[in-house]
Amino acid sequence: MNRILLASAFLLVSIPAAFADGIPSAVPAAVSSVPAAVSPAPKAPAPKLVEPHLHIARSNIAGHARIALTFDACMGQADERILSTLVGERIPATIFVTARWLKRNPAALAVFLQNSDLFELENHGENHIPAVDTPTLIYGIASAGSPQAVRQEVEGGAAAMVAAGIPAPHWFRGSTAKYDLSAIGEIRAMGYRIAGYSVNGDGGSLLGAVITEKRIASAKDGDVVISHINQPTHAAGEGVAKALVDLKAKGTEFVRLEDVEDMGDDKTTE
Repeated sequence: MNRILLASAFLLVSIPAAFADGIPSAVPAAVSSVPAAVSPAPKAPAPKLVEPHLHIARSNIAGHARIALTFDACMGQADERILSTLVGERIPATIFVTARWLKRNPAALAVFLQNSDLFELENHGENHIPAVDTPTLIYGIASAGSPQAVRQEVEGGAAAMVAAGIPAPHWFRGSTAKYDLSAIGEIRAMGYRIAGYSVNGDGGSLLGAVITEKRIASAKDGDVVISHINQPTHAAGEGVAKALVDLKAKGTEFVRLEDVEDMGDDKTTE
């Protein structure tokens, strides 16, 4: 019995100090080393985000709808199915490019520049970061998070465009097309109009070909369509190309944003 008591005493004495918090509360020394519970800091409220709409002046001619096709070139490669249809059918469009996409697609850029009568190139940002000036996640993408970072995203995209031989942009569309109101004010103060849309053609290039074709082909007089031209392996691109042909066959008038009056909400174009 004495041997057992001596062994127990030796065990307690030999426990390293680093594990003192793990000793049962029956041991007074252990209790005194446990820190008091700390209440978690309250979370900052999520910013109020808007996804602005944009319309263009209607033709108001029966059977002659006027629409603006806009395409985001975020990252990845050029979708030749869409690009070749635009060029082959001589369909004008406004293309929003990021600095990252420009670096990877010099051949597609050359096509855009060689067809300046068709393509208006505008600013989609430097690194495809949502133009929201408080920290948050949008579709899993971290926002710019500060006014300075929003400015860098906008100015960095514009600088890359000018360096690539593109005229200085006048429109900006941020990643995810969502903003907070303060960031909208900051971007407008930089001299940009902000491009919303009225028809989501391809659901971020994640929709199937059939539903994408139906969505875009349903565009009406005065609509601004958003789709993507940077996902050549996605089925949506096939639907986009077919819808362009469908619309042209119906006598649709295609215009670029720079060629027509526009109306955007959330003070994006005022």
